[in-house]
Amino acid sequence: MPLNINQKKEVVKELNEIANNSVSGAIAEYSGLSVLDMSDLRTKARESNVYLKVVKNTLSKKAFSETDFQCLSDSLNGPIVIALSKEDLASPARLFKDFNKEHESLKTVGLAINGDVFPATDIDRIAKLPTKDEAYSTLLGLMKAPIEKTVRLLNEIPTKITRITNALKENQEEVS
Repeated sequence: MPLNINQKKEVVKELNEIANNSVSGAIAEYSGLSVLDMSDLRTKARESNVYLKVVKNTLSKKAFSETDFQCLSDSLNGPIVIALSKEDLASPARLFKDFNKEHESLKTVGLAINGDVFPATDIDRIAKLPTKDEAYSTLLGLMKAPIEKTVRLLNEIPTKITRITNALKENQEEVS
């Protein structure tokens, strides 16, 4: 059923708001996927906290204008599904890459992170980026390591003094 002008404006407004609040996005051709496959993709997108929408290309171009995802406008050709993430840089790429393992009909055609466009061939590299939680834990581990090393070093000082004192005491007992 075709959309009337007011419905089209609402779709453009919704997509524009999501795009303005998102940090990364991906678009893929979905021709060849069944309705069941698309439902499965939508379910996985919800689980990954990824906004997923099928929108006409002309409406997508209007929605993406003056956003960080305007760079994807050239890739909006054919039946396209749009994936946007507000938090995780790699979620859309990871979603499409994982889904493509089971469904070769889904072909990623464009990727963008904070206004920078990447070729679809970079999907593996982008999908391997750590999640926000993984990045935080790595950073905390790196920050924690020097502190732990300092504490271990400070704990060694009394131990070494005790060993030296015992060695001197044993040495004096042997001399006497």
